Amino acid sequence: MNWTPKRSLAETNELLCAPGQLHELETRFVDGRLQRVYKSLWPTVRNFWSWASSEYSDKTYIVFEGQSLTYKEIDERVRQTASLFYNEYHVRKGDKIGICSRNCVEWLVGFWASQILGAVFVGINAWLPLDPLTFCISHTDCKLVIVDAERAEKLEPIVDKLYAGQKVVGILVVNPQEGKGQWRRMETFDKALERSGSVPPEESVLAEDEALIMFTSGTTGLPKGVLSTQRQFLTNVLNTQVATRRAILREGGNLTPSPDGPQKGALIAVPLFHVTGLTSYSMLATMAGMKIVMMRKWIPEEDKYSGSFRLIRSENVGLAGGVPAMVSDLLDSSLVGHPLEGLFFGGSPASELLASQAQTAFPTARLSQAYGLTETNSVAVGIAGEDYMMRPGSTGLACPVNDMIIVADNGRIASPGEIGEVYLRGPNVMKEYYRDPEATGRIVTPDGWLKTGDIGTMDEEGFLFIKDRIKDIIIRGGENIPSLLVENALYEDARVREAAAVGVPDRRLGELVAAVVSLKTQYIGKVTESSLIEGVRKSLPPFAVPVMILIQENPFELTPSGKIIKGQLRKLARAHWELRQKTIPKTARANL
Repeated sequence: MNWTPKRSLAETNELLCAPGQLHELETRFVDGRLQRVYKSLWPTVRNFWSWASSEYSDKTYIVFEGQSLTYKEIDERVRQTASLFYNEYHVRKGDKIGICSRNCVEWLVGFWASQILGAVFVGINAWLPLDPLTFCISHTDCKLVIVDAERAEKLEPIVDKLYAGQKVVGILVVNPQEGKGQWRRMETFDKALERSGSVPPEESVLAEDEALIMFTSGTTGLPKGVLSTQRQFLTNVLNTQVATRRAILREGGNLTPSPDGPQKGALIAVPLFHVTGLTSYSMLATMAGMKIVMMRKWIPEEDKYSGSFRLIRSENVGLAGGVPAMVSDLLDSSLVGHPLEGLFFGGSPASELLASQAQTAFPTARLSQAYGLTETNSVAVGIAGEDYMMRPGSTGLACPVNDMIIVADNGRIASPGEIGEVYLRGPNVMKEYYRDPEATGRIVTPDGWLKTGDIGTMDEEGFLFIKDRIKDIIIRGGENIPSLLVENALYEDARVREAAAVGVPDRRLGELVAAVVSLKTQYIGKVTESSLIEGVRKSLPPFAVPVMILIQENPFELTPSGKIIKGQLRKLARAHWELRQKTIPKTARANL
């Protein structure tokens, strides 16, 4: 498609960050060096919530499984919960409050209550096995832990260990009716609230004070706790707005407030214990006065009580999206043509084809893609609107407070179009990996650059194109093959639901390209490996064509953040490849 922007990038950025605008900048001495920061940023998360709960007091804030609560009603629960934490469990500024639960109302209530007290909130992956789960609690010295019934059942056998040393002083269970109702040395959240007591005094909290710990969703080793300050967390609230506001300006519009109309909903089906769910979607919705239509998990079926598609229709959801698999489900649903206003891609790379398919299916939606990490408190780079449709392979431009460079193998800054590792810097980059200075030192340079571990290029205008994770590059006979290159070719086949390209060993060339795919439901049992291989030949160089494609009937297992677990698929592919090699004549070998 051809499109000429109404404003240049320089003009757009000047208007975006103009005096009096939401993204106006100033320079401050933060973390030992001068940094660009947002001038209008709330000083603390507590200030942000106090503003939002007052500004949108009578509007609906959360809709969840039959419950509908206004900002004011949630604020009353937040204040009561903060009183409970303070009076009953003696939580003070800097103490850690952990929550390990599926999405629920109490999740956000607990988060806001911790910020009222100046405590450090700890969001723990509810899908973790017992050992890493207990590690997250003990490693962060949680004083109070909030769990759902499923996690209470898991923790009960080792509950005495959690209380040992007087680190944990209380464990509260939300929604106990979903389990056996009572657990040893635990109390239900609602019963404890009856003893909330008097309103606690407000502790002084500053922008550089610690706010929360979120854990990386890595698939190997124990999770790392990403510790962030008030400013680092809140910077993302404004970063989430950048791509859309840039798109409006590039398309010739102005940044004038929209007239009041029916309240829009934001569907949040990604886990709140991941930065996409909490730091991006929930905070974006809170700032905009939207109602959060919350789900425990993504349920695409039409006939379920809380199915995603039904909720989008019934709750006037204007903002939807998530990882590419969620968007793919929307494209295959009866929702096609629904008047969405925004469709977000995030959490993992989206194929180039998916963007054009989504725009065709939802013509009223402004599409956007964001890039960031847990270590950047989510968004650091973004793109939306026509810029995205012109560059569907790009994750966008750096946000106004962020610097971005590509570093080549020899340590120099790469030229436009040259591949290298993506480095990011700015006031949203984490303070540290909690109690792990060695790991922090490996990923953050002395002058504040975060080494993302992602390989990419940047064009002359500054648009970022992610090519792969460093660890996922396939090296075939000295040729570096990004797995995304192969996966994008596979996604051009309308029958493919998910694709993962991996390397399999070859004695002569080191690695060969292989892939694992899952199919859309209507094509299961109707697709052959040879047809998939032939299909990608037209769009891949010969050395990147897979020598083997495994077809799975079931969808891929994903991390809680929606990322494909490539380690498992790599093991699967290599095992199948070894079996096949036993039947291939020894004289057969791949061409260079």
